[in-house]
Amino acid sequence: MKTPYYIIEESKLRRNLQLIATVSQEADVDIILAFKAFALWKTFPIFREFIHATTASSLNEARMAYEQFGSPCHTYSPAYTDHEIDRIAAMSSHLTFNSLSQYDRLAGRAKKANPDLSIGLRVNPEYSEVGTDIYNPCAPGTRFGVTDGQLPHQLPPLIEGFHCHCHCESGADVFERTLVHIERRFSRWFPQLRWINFGGGHLMTRADYDVPRLIRLLNDFHRRYPHLKVILEPGSAFAWQTGYLLSHVVDIVENSNIRTAILDVSFTCHMPDCLEMPYMPEVRGATIIDSAPSTLNPQPSTLDPRPSTLNPQPSTLNIYRLGGNSCLSGDFLGFWQFDHELQIGEELIFEDMIHYTTVKTNMFNGVAHPGLAMLHADGTLEILRDFTYDDYLHRMD
Repeated sequence: MKTPYYIIEESKLRRNLQLIATVSQEADVDIILAFKAFALWKTFPIFREFIHATTASSLNEARMAYEQFGSPCHTYSPAYTDHEIDRIAAMSSHLTFNSLSQYDRLAGRAKKANPDLSIGLRVNPEYSEVGTDIYNPCAPGTRFGVTDGQLPHQLPPLIEGFHCHCHCESGADVFERTLVHIERRFSRWFPQLRWINFGGGHLMTRADYDVPRLIRLLNDFHRRYPHLKVILEPGSAFAWQTGYLLSHVVDIVENSNIRTAILDVSFTCHMPDCLEMPYMPEVRGATIIDSAPSTLNPQPSTLDPRPSTLNPQPSTLNIYRLGGNSCLSGDFLGFWQFDHELQIGEELIFEDMIHYTTVKTNMFNGVAHPGLAMLHADGTLEILRDFTYDDYLHRMD
């Protein structure tokens, strides 16, 4: 393959879906797909074998749920607009407001547009163990949700559920500690509710996730509040480690003793979380290195003309920074050590690049999107989509 591709592996996707379906059944909860992490609609026939609903955060996502997934969605947005609320409500089964002011202004309209709509309110327990502020939905000053001190003793008449999102790729132990805060602050209103949505970030498909603990926590919650329907809406858990981004080395440049392999993909265009988080993705056949080559491998003293055998040059250790193909100065990450010297034209694979990538790609600099492909369980590769100049051109229509 001569161009970049996101390649999703069907067998790994089915493995994740089966685990999620098992948790859903054993804990008697609805686990639904959050489009914000994964929205590759050509895979929805597979998803529909295991789950029955999705969650949306915009009119476009609501349409995708209704028209492509084939069922009304659970919708939450920080701010609904007057010109979209009626269409969003018509395509939703559940609709959560971020604030009481949004509820006061738009809940009546939403219910009129869809009399069967179940309306909820996002609440903020002011507790989260997410360590990176940009991903912490409960950080001080957050724009998300209503605190217990802002709620009236009697909830407004149309509110039937609470939505509480506190996690990001978290474990069951984090959910257990968070649940204490949620109940302490909001359980006094539970008798007035029909459902509670514990949001996303429950990374139950990660290898070290304590799935039995999650099931126990959810069943214990049911015993305390048997009238509440429980909903989870992870995104990453569905697509976790289900595929990779195939790229190629286009050039190798060196500056200040740092060698950079320039690729035909971009961190800012195709892997933005690598710069925002930041985190270092796994590269197949390479080891992540914490320090720059100049730190790992000091240059021989200029006073000693003999070649250094104790401190070999970086070129002999095959250490590279990886650079994207946009003109953003910071479009690079690194360092990685390879078991060979990289060659122009060779393939380079970023592992676990399906969630929060395909939904976030952009065409800054006119850099083309990688194609989309599925590796089926029988070993055949199906090209789902290739992107062309027309895709870039029509963004500006």
